[in-house]
Amino acid sequence: MPPRSAAGTGANPAPLAAPGQSSDAVGLLRQLPDISSRENLSAALQIVILLTVLSLAPAILIMMTSFTRIVIVLSLLRQALGTQQLPPNQVLIGLALFMTCIVMWPTWSRVNNEALQPYMSGQIDQRTALSRAQVPLRDFMIGQIVRSGNDQDVLLFTDFARQQVQQWSDVGTMQLVPAFMLSELKTAFLMGFKVYLPFLIVDMVISSVLISMGMMMLPPVLISLPFKLLLFVLVDGWRLITGSLMGSFV
Repeated sequence: MPPRSAAGTGANPAPLAAPGQSSDAVGLLRQLPDISSRENLSAALQIVILLTVLSLAPAILIMMTSFTRIVIVLSLLRQALGTQQLPPNQVLIGLALFMTCIVMWPTWSRVNNEALQPYMSGQIDQRTALSRAQVPLRDFMIGQIVRSGNDQDVLLFTDFARQQVQQWSDVGTMQLVPAFMLSELKTAFLMGFKVYLPFLIVDMVISSVLISMGMMMLPPVLISLPFKLLLFVLVDGWRLITGSLMGSFV
């Protein structure tokens, strides 16, 4: 019995690719790098590492720069004023980013001159460039930890890592970064307390006056907010806060 054709069974035959399409696909496959060779595999790994670093750039900005201290102090200032969402988060973060760029510019200039430019000109390899780029960042973090007097934070992480350290060069970067973040959090909350205190005194005075006048049903925030804004404007508060923040890193 002869085999029935596809048309007889009602099934549609699979379409055949056109010769031009087949040659295009083969040409595209030939253009892809062969990762079986060591050179192409190394290049592919470098691309993956570069994409990973770019995706972690926001975290690096928060962990290894002055951004943490600045944005926390500005947020506490907004809470102390009692203005709820004014200035908005976008404004505070934008101001914090520009202040971070100003504070970190000398450090980033060292990274550019000592690591990036020699690597781009082919004078050093990638490993040497990464090693050189760590030095200015480590110097910045170590300087802030020492200036804040938070050396014990470094010992906390080195003890957990079971590292014997005698000097700062013995501290690994994996232990230095979290110690720097703890130091920045402590310093930021201390500065935030100093910012909060004058506005707290204004709130207490307004509350005492309202209670003495028998106006206990009137929320003190409604009365204290204009006085706090007036006080902040009269003393040029924004200039004092930004100047003190950037000066704390010098």
